Amino acid sequence: MIHHKALLLPGSVSPDQALQNVVEGFLHFHHEVFPQQEELFKKLATAQRPKVMFIACADSRIVPELITQSAPGDLFVTRNVGNLVPAYGQINGGVSTAIEYAVLVLGVQHIIICGHSDCGAMRAVLNPQSLEKMPTVKAWLRHAEVARTMLQENGCCATESESMPVLTEENVIAQLQHLQTHPCVASRIANGQLFIHGWVYNIQTSEIRAYDVDQACFLPLDSVHSVPMATPKTRF
Repeated sequence: MIHHKALLLPGSVSPDQALQNVVEGFLHFHHEVFPQQEELFKKLATAQRPKVMFIACADSRIVPELITQSAPGDLFVTRNVGNLVPAYGQINGGVSTAIEYAVLVLGVQHIIICGHSDCGAMRAVLNPQSLEKMPTVKAWLRHAEVARTMLQENGCCATESESMPVLTEENVIAQLQHLQTHPCVASRIANGQLFIHGWVYNIQTSEIRAYDVDQACFLPLDSVHSVPMATPKTRF
């Protein structure tokens, strides 16, 4: 009997090795890391009290806890392709459910929507023909249609390399707008109990640019004393 091995790309690892790496990582955590933080995990075993919800892309290069140097229990993280937030009522899915739970049950005080450089979802939005064999992804990325339309109708970019960063920022703004259609979010923003933020993380440099609603642009996130805010003014 002839056994066929999977064709591996240069620099790649075998399926068995990939799984072994994950298991070895767990064993290191279990035997080396966990014992050093056992008291923390005992406190977290029966309850969570995060104050921040972090909506990020499912991209493997984006690790919210690493980027923000947060500990277990600090962030309530939701990840999906393109860091998208369906407008309220459009889809009763995991993102909407997580938002409702985070706001009404956990009482988070901040929601961060974080896009990133070199986002495959944004590249697909620019090149919809690439999605013909992925109908589910194509349907999901319709939640980024506002951003694509803004880019096209304003005609500010000639090439894909110019379009990608602009589209990524426009997408974050669009998802912030979708976020505010959720009743629990809108209500708590209006009375000053919830604050929303739009970030774009640069993988190559580790820099973050944050949306400032007053200046209607993205500004460097480089100080804890002056954080650009995407939150509208309170009304109550």
